[in-house]
Amino acid sequence: MPRIDLVVESPLSRSARALQLEAMFDVPAAQVAHLEWHGDLPLDDRPWNVGLIVGPSGSGKSSILRQLFGTPAELQWNGASVIDDFSTALTMQDIARACQAVGFNTIPAWLRPFDVLSNGEKFRVELARRLLETEGLIVVDEFTSVVDRQVAKIGAHAVQKAVRRADKRFIAASCHYDIIEWLQPDWTFEPATMVFTWRSLQRRPPIDVELRRVEYRTWQLFAPFHYLTAELNKAAACWALFIGDEPTAFAGVIHRPHGRSNFIKGVSRLVTLPDWQGLGLALILVDQLGALYRGRGWQLRTYPAHPSLIRSFDHSPRWKLEKKPGKFSSPQRRPGRAEEFGSGGRPCAVFSYCGEPVTDPALGDLIAE
Repeated sequence: MPRIDLVVESPLSRSARALQLEAMFDVPAAQVAHLEWHGDLPLDDRPWNVGLIVGPSGSGKSSILRQLFGTPAELQWNGASVIDDFSTALTMQDIARACQAVGFNTIPAWLRPFDVLSNGEKFRVELARRLLETEGLIVVDEFTSVVDRQVAKIGAHAVQKAVRRADKRFIAASCHYDIIEWLQPDWTFEPATMVFTWRSLQRRPPIDVELRRVEYRTWQLFAPFHYLTAELNKAAACWALFIGDEPTAFAGVIHRPHGRSNFIKGVSRLVTLPDWQGLGLALILVDQLGALYRGRGWQLRTYPAHPSLIRSFDHSPRWKLEKKPGKFSSPQRRPGRAEEFGSGGRPCAVFSYCGEPVTDPALGDLIAE
């Protein structure tokens, strides 16, 4: 059982300004600032994967984290791209899986150096490296301190899933209580009150989403984050998933010629904005579209090449695998098989929506063309 016996002392200034300040605010004179914490953390009492030390600034979180679990290793970022900074012992498949697991899914960003990434992207790729390169306990100080609260919550949700999936142990220190419902720690410890609490795993807070038909120009908001190309057929019906008034995920739907059916629509350019990656919004979007199009007599298909998308569709009971991803070297399209290829003739998996149909008069009228 880890034992906390921590005393922090530091000399106080006795300068003229310090003495003046004491007089101004009637501060008791003292030579040394003295703080101490004593207690036990019953971490051996039950199995756990995720722990959180939480409390306001100055409450002793970082000091206790270092005393009990050591100083988190500092990551170096010197590569031409962030994927070049990962250990050379790792395969590209290992790196891709870790990045996707923490919601760092924007592949063009993988090819950029660390310094030019957004704070949210830096936060996620740092977590990916720690998951892959840390032997034993993963320790993170100032968790979510430099990202906005939306990214913090979604990132916390993504990392706890990745940690549990890998059956690792992760401890973070943070001053933000709003991540608790998203990180779902197995235990929390508050140094300010020396209160330790075991928690049970719960569902993350619900998110209200709304599917809307949007104008073609909406694609420009999402285009920079697509993993293959920024092009989108002008004939595409454009859809977006909104949270409040903010568009978060996008899909274009176009008619797909097929030798045996004239009633196939295909999803093109499925994208989730970086700040919202890690919640499965793209799957929510295409599930809703599949149900709506099926309710209108269409068969909706998707053609993913992104490995994480292929896995997600393959694990969904609402999507049927029609064709596994191929390995054709030529971009030439065979007659009647155009749907097997993505941008530039790249072979993709093919999935068909097989879930329940939904008839929504408001949205259904927008499907008919």
